[in-house]
Amino acid sequence: MASDDIAVLISRVALQDQNAFSDLYKKTSPKLFAACFRILKDRTDAEESLQETYVKIWQRSDRFAASDNPAMPWLMAIARNQSIDMIRSRKPVADEIDTVYDLADAEPGPERQAEIKGEGRRIDRCMEELEADRAQAVRSAYAEGLSYQELAEQYAVPLNTMRTWLRRSLIKLRECMDR
Repeated sequence: MASDDIAVLISRVALQDQNAFSDLYKKTSPKLFAACFRILKDRTDAEESLQETYVKIWQRSDRFAASDNPAMPWLMAIARNQSIDMIRSRKPVADEIDTVYDLADAEPGPERQAEIKGEGRRIDRCMEELEADRAQAVRSAYAEGLSYQELAEQYAVPLNTMRTWLRRSLIKLRECMDR
């Protein structure tokens, strides 16, 4: 079908001629459907986009000026834009929902937080039962990550003495925690 014939049909559609709209659909829908399908890659989505395209054509046909634009590219632009709009309107919502579902609260629940605080207070009380230098050595080793060698140098004691301090301090802590 010639572009002039399509332009005439569009002009008649602008006058709300339903027969012209039906003829326009029959003559142009295969090409417009192909454009929608090429963009959306899903038959159901392409059919929905095509339907919305023809709604827009019906609504905007009065804006078409045959002297300024060729008819078929005008129709193709509406179909292409409708398909792209369809992708844009759906994708961010799905991405946003998927992202929200993937977010997990890393914080422990209120019960677990209370347990952790209680354990922390118990450990502090047990640490007070150790000699001050032994308690500080345990904190340095297990909280700060200092090695036995670094601790031995810091306290100016032999390496094996530091190992003995830490082992005996941990045994005392375990006994205190078991009470």
